[in-house]
Amino acid sequence: MRKLLTTVALLSVASTANAETRYANITQVQPNYQTVYMNVPRQQCQDVDVPVYGSVKGNGADGGDVLGGMIIGGLLGKGATGKDDGAAIGAILGGIVAAENGKKPNQQIIGYRTERQCYEVMTREQQREIKNYTITYRWNGITSQSYTYNRYNVGDRIPVTVSINAN
Repeated sequence: MRKLLTTVALLSVASTANAETRYANITQVQPNYQTVYMNVPRQQCQDVDVPVYGSVKGNGADGGDVLGGMIIGGLLGKGATGKDDGAAIGAILGGIVAAENGKKPNQQIIGYRTERQCYEVMTREQQREIKNYTITYRWNGITSQSYTYNRYNVGDRIPVTVSINAN
């Protein structure tokens, strides 16, 4: 039993690692990039012809308009009263209404003007950004590399853990 305990104690001493913190010098810093996509708002504009409305005064009714108004007025007057006097009054009133209708100003397109219209659109853009850094460092003649998110410069000193393990 004593021999077994001695063997276990020797194996545990032989397999323990001895680790210490030392400082290594950075010899190279390499940024590592990644591609990201972003939606970026952009303004897009174009020139558009917009109608301009204005009041256009009528030139008055022509003879055909007045005659048509008189005929319709006469028929309505005769139908409403059943007499020729009603037809005459209706014809006169129909002619007056048609003549006045021709004098009213009405809204019409009188021209066009160019107007700049703008709106926002989203465009998807590809951008490169730094993901992390690969640093190369040297301690006691040994060179190694690691990834880091810290921004180091060549010549900076960083802490490294040095360990020795028995096999």
